[in-house]
Amino acid sequence: MLCHFYGAYKKVNFQNNSFKNNELSILSVMRYRFVGVFNLIFVNFICMPQFICCIIKAMTTQNTSSPVDNIDSDSHLIAEESRPRGGRANEIRNVLQEEIESGNLQPGTILDERALAARFSVSRTPVREALQQLAARELVRIAPRQGVTVSRLTISQVRSIMESVGELEALCAKLAARRVDDVLRKALDKAIERCQDAAVQGGHAEYAMANTYFHETIYSGSRNPYLAELIRNARRQIQRYRIRDFQTKTQISKSLKEHQQVARAIQEGDESMAANAMLLHVPSGSSGFSEFLARMPMSFFETDAADH
Repeated sequence: MLCHFYGAYKKVNFQNNSFKNNELSILSVMRYRFVGVFNLIFVNFICMPQFICCIIKAMTTQNTSSPVDNIDSDSHLIAEESRPRGGRANEIRNVLQEEIESGNLQPGTILDERALAARFSVSRTPVREALQQLAARELVRIAPRQGVTVSRLTISQVRSIMESVGELEALCAKLAARRVDDVLRKALDKAIERCQDAAVQGGHAEYAMANTYFHETIYSGSRNPYLAELIRNARRQIQRYRIRDFQTKTQISKSLKEHQQVARAIQEGDESMAANAMLLHVPSGSSGFSEFLARMPMSFFETDAADH
């Protein structure tokens, strides 16, 4: 009897264990299948597109620059972006304006945007802005389908400007003679001494600087800053046509002699003599202007038909 119950118990227990083992097996199978399906979805629909995009980008991108070039390019872009808007264009404009007014860029010279962009290590946008600013100041001329050139003046325009400079300089010398004092007399002596040293020991560049110093001394002595600024602006417009001044010892000697006459008249307080001496010094008269034109290439001048 006991054996019968014991056998029945083992049979039932075995069946229960078999059921539990089967249940665990089913759960394990379902778990593994779920993980497999999840991995399949993740690889096919999430990772694979990104992987394919990376391959396509790597195949289609052609990077020919070296790492050093990339670093330099990035640094250049960062430096350009850190500048204030219009700052680079203003810098380029200032450089070109000085070169035009000093005669380093002669009238009629072609200005190429690409060459200027390469020279200043910028894109063409700030170069274009700088050229537009120079055009507004009538220092360059922008013509459709012809490009950009340094502006040329007509002979009549040059004569008009030089006549204006001569009259304004004469008025400035007259006012300086009227208001002369010991300070101005000493300043004129110093200016004449500087011109003499440049004439003897220096060249045309040194004498040109001494000439500017002499005239600035008279501007200051006139005690009329508005008049002085008018003269400076007019001289800036005409300066690119004065590049042949002081090229020979004869020209320098003539200029020095005229400086001495102007300085003496101012120091003596002779207004009329100071004004007349200055008029003779500035080449605005018929003979002086003819000598000036004889030294200028005709390619520097615009034809009268183009004068607006």
